[in-house]
Amino acid sequence: MFSTQTRSGTPAGTDHPPRAIVVMGVAGSGKTTVAALLAGRLGASFAEGDDFHSPANVAKMAAGHALDDEDRWPWLRGIRDWFAKELNEGRSAVVPCSALRRGYRELLETAGSDGTGTVQLVHLTGSYELLRERIQGRAGHFMKPEMLDSQLAALEPLQDDEPGFTVDVTPRPDQIVEEILRGLDAGLATASAAESATEPTTEPAIEPAPAEPEDR
Repeated sequence: MFSTQTRSGTPAGTDHPPRAIVVMGVAGSGKTTVAALLAGRLGASFAEGDDFHSPANVAKMAAGHALDDEDRWPWLRGIRDWFAKELNEGRSAVVPCSALRRGYRELLETAGSDGTGTVQLVHLTGSYELLRERIQGRAGHFMKPEMLDSQLAALEPLQDDEPGFTVDVTPRPDQIVEEILRGLDAGLATASAAESATEPTTEPAIEPAPAEPEDR
């Protein structure tokens, strides 16, 4: 069973379909803080990605062991299914989730495959020193500083052909959220322009020229 902590949201705006936003990155990037602030700004539903982990996963990480794919796939499917439910009910939603590998992100993107909404990725990045310092400063969290190395080794950075963008986490959380909002708006405008460019155009019918009289 997956436990979630959600805040009921309202559709974020009326000029676009609901959005499922994955705030991704390795431990220490501030995913939860930024995602919660972002959800508040968008009026979107929010769920903590870690709450979808099974007790066995939490115990494994607390013991300092990295998760493998067998551990991660059920966790990712739980997040994908929650996203799909929110989109189906007309709500935008935000979840912080490491989403380290492209294959993991592609699974999450299927939440909007039925046309109920779009999935967007926001990759939070920072220096190794900053990330490790933040992890060391957290009390009572199951993620250990030593696991940062394994996450960085597994990370497949966001690629240009994926639906998202990268944001540096050095600024304050509120400044990071402002940058994300600008990026989301820019992505929405680009998608709208691309959709308009692919719409078929109808050329006006050309009236045939009247026949000239024959010389007799």
